[in-house]
Amino acid sequence: MTFLIIALIAGVLGFGVVAGTAATIAKVLFFVFLVLFVIGLLMGRRGPVA
Repeated sequence: MTFLIIALIAGVLGFGVVAGTAATIAKVLFFVFLVLFVIGLLMGRRGPVA
């Protein structure tokens, strides 16, 4: 979320390279945490081991 805000502010101020870098980092982090969230959901659905 932080990198997304930095990208938006830098884009408004005209810092193209900074905005592009922050946006790229925000995208990568979004997908990493999305994958971790899905893995967490799948692991949490497992019943007790009998």
